Amino acid sequence: MGARAAENALAEAGWQPDDIDVIIGACGVMEQPIPSTAVLIQNRLGLGESGIPAFDMNATCLSFLIALDRALAGFALGEWERALIVSSDIATAALDYSDPEASVLFSDGAAAFALDASGPHTRLAHRFATFGEAERACRLEAGGTRLRLDEDPEAFLAGSKFAMDGHAVFRATSRRFPGFLADLLADAETSPEEIAQVIPHQASASALEHLKRAIPDGAAKTIDVYADCGNMIAASLPYALHVARKRNLFSSGDRGLLIGSGAGISLGGAIIEW
Repeated sequence: MGARAAENALAEAGWQPDDIDVIIGACGVMEQPIPSTAVLIQNRLGLGESGIPAFDMNATCLSFLIALDRALAGFALGEWERALIVSSDIATAALDYSDPEASVLFSDGAAAFALDASGPHTRLAHRFATFGEAERACRLEAGGTRLRLDEDPEAFLAGSKFAMDGHAVFRATSRRFPGFLADLLADAETSPEEIAQVIPHQASASALEHLKRAIPDGAAKTIDVYADCGNMIAASLPYALHVARKRNLFSSGDRGLLIGSGAGISLGGAIIEW
């Protein structure tokens, strides 16, 4: 899925694969631990001998935001001119269908963005905050060094399924979100009324309703594709941004809010001027 999304993004940008200067994988859960998803996508694009840097950045559902931050930093430092960010997640591979709370929210999907340093868009602010006291609210414990198949197969298999405490997630995010949003807007010297579109991570129907109430005229401004697509983990925010672009919702000078939460618990956001 990630390679297909990348190919579509390149075609829309009018680029050839070798026009890319860097590939950043921004997935919630990687296809495999080693090598990274970005390496696999690089090879699928026919760039396996190119030397083009390819690496992953992971912040679960907010991976696209930190990948965007790294790409823009690379532009500012002169490291590269063109970047490809790919988010691709197969959530269904790790869902426990005996636990509706942890399974009914999610779906599979991919999105990719081709970014040019000379593009007209400007990022006015970026903010990321993590509150590790809620580390167990969302978890997928197997796949690293903590649980080992040869030592305890039952624990490994149990840890291979995603687990979530929805109430803990809501408590951790809802009480911190207003202050986080206020700080992000202040960083961009932007009032809530100046936000033309809200591009959120599609966490859940209730999370989106909570967000809409936090922004003036939020119901009209928010891209909500959750009913159609569910929570595609890291792919959901860039997919919502893709939908906004396809609907031509932005005019020159508009300010858009990219916002969401992820396991950790983390909050992330950016304000972009078109």
